[in-house]
Amino acid sequence: MSLRIEPLTWAHADQALAIYQAGIDEGNATFETEAPTWAAFDAAKLPEHRFAALGPDGKLLGWVAASKVSDRCAYAGVVEHSVYVHPAARGRGVARTLLDTLIASTEAAGIWTIQSGIFPENTASLALHQRTGFRAIGTRERIGLHRGLWRDVVLLERRSPTIS
Repeated sequence: MSLRIEPLTWAHADQALAIYQAGIDEGNATFETEAPTWAAFDAAKLPEHRFAALGPDGKLLGWVAASKVSDRCAYAGVVEHSVYVHPAARGRGVARTLLDTLIASTEAAGIWTIQSGIFPENTASLALHQRTGFRAIGTRERIGLHRGLWRDVVLLERRSPTIS
């Protein structure tokens, strides 16, 4: 599949938020119940570490974005990320390309850890993250209510092998 990767900006807002909402609606991507406004999304994500994957027709197929974990200086090299792919584009390498791009951008910026929390039922995402160097560091059991059920979250991290 031919993909073009570019910075995720307001020009992608409608498509990016629609993909986010599709993931929310499926029920195994996030505790969120609705996609935020673009203004809220834009404020929460680091501009230098968010990317769009576009198909040959220019349509957005997926996105990845990172946010700060903490304002404390000890965590300056730690980010949390999300990656979402349009349901029709899954299984075609979009998420892998986006994660590889994020890893390259964060390492170039001196970020030593990327982390994420993933529902254990999201086996495709867990497998993808394992293939890109993430490891499970534990499970937060019954960490939050989601659609009336207590849900677990697997904590994953990727520690850069090049930044010590």
